Amino acid sequence: MGHFPRGCAQLIAGLIDLRKNNAFGGTAFIAYGLFWLAMAFGWATTNGFFGSYTAETFDPRQTGAAFVAYLILTAFMIIGALRTTKVLFFIFLAIDFLFVGLALSAFGVAREATHMLAAVSELVISLLSFYYAGANILNNHFGEQFLSLGNPFWSKKTQIDILIATVLP
Repeated sequence: MGHFPRGCAQLIAGLIDLRKNNAFGGTAFIAYGLFWLAMAFGWATTNGFFGSYTAETFDPRQTGAAFVAYLILTAFMIIGALRTTKVLFFIFLAIDFLFVGLALSAFGVAREATHMLAAVSELVISLLSFYYAGANILNNHFGEQFLSLGNPFWSKKTQIDILIATVLP
């Protein structure tokens, strides 16, 4: 039942990011916080917390539809992450693989293989997220880049700006 506190923590982090005018971080944390809260309620439903009737009539394909919706959201977040850091980009890429695996598994497509894809994706997300958090803590503590997060794949500079900068010193 760790999904509930995880969802609450991400909601709080999202609200903090929004107060700092970080719409990208706020959107990500709040959206995925709501996802984890929904997973907590789904777990509670399937385990009879809301009564035996709801547990018996719960259809896992309903969560499959939610996984597809979050797959689409995360695809947009990947585009936004192109202008952040490589580590954050790869976290969102792994989240998309997670939702592909979860959705296919919920719809009964190659259940074991797609569930394994989701499990490996979650492990990758966790490892990258721990590195990202540690790098942010140490980089802020030392006031310099102590651990690299990787330059953005896509900067605000256009290719013409880069060409002009190389031609005209």
